[in-house]
Amino acid sequence: MAATRKHSAGFSMLEVLLTIFIVTVGLLGLVGMQVLAQESEFESYQRAQALVLMGDIVDRVNSNRKGAECYAISAAAGKPFLGTDHADKYDVGGFACPAHPNQEARARLDLQIIDDLLLGASEKTATATVGAMVGARACIGFDATTQTYSVAVAWQGLSQSFSPASWPTAPAVAKNCAVNLYGNDSQRRVVWTTIMVANLSS
Repeated sequence: MAATRKHSAGFSMLEVLLTIFIVTVGLLGLVGMQVLAQESEFESYQRAQALVLMGDIVDRVNSNRKGAECYAISAAAGKPFLGTDHADKYDVGGFACPAHPNQEARARLDLQIIDDLLLGASEKTATATVGAMVGARACIGFDATTQTYSVAVAWQGLSQSFSPASWPTAPAVAKNCAVNLYGNDSQRRVVWTTIMVANLSS
């Protein structure tokens, strides 16, 4: 009888340990899924913010048609760009464009506002500015052949996916916007659009 009780007690302990192990593995799986869900949510949030900023840039270019060429600050290599405090920051007051002085002044102001939005100048934590995206940059280019403007907004993703430089149909400005700024290029995220600006004579 005593031997039977000892055998039963040992078997119950084994069941308890196995149950604890299974529950632990399940909880670790849930934690991993929660981390992935939060990462995906943050990536989606950054993309949504980038689309809002890109739409704002497009609206500013369209509303200043006669000074549209003043916004085309980026070459095919994706530089210069807006949204950085570093030495290669684009000087929004240091370019020239063949527009009327009023349109040129409007473009300069718009580029400064876009730069501030990318840097998160309106949102602060203590004394530091915080933007909506990690390392947000913007490139605006002009293709004289097709007479189109390309607007691209780039930022750093949390994980590796693929390099935007591999997009077959994207303009060079979008492929190269903020290239080599985020370590591995597969962490660089870019949204872009191409627009034509109407030349109204009246």
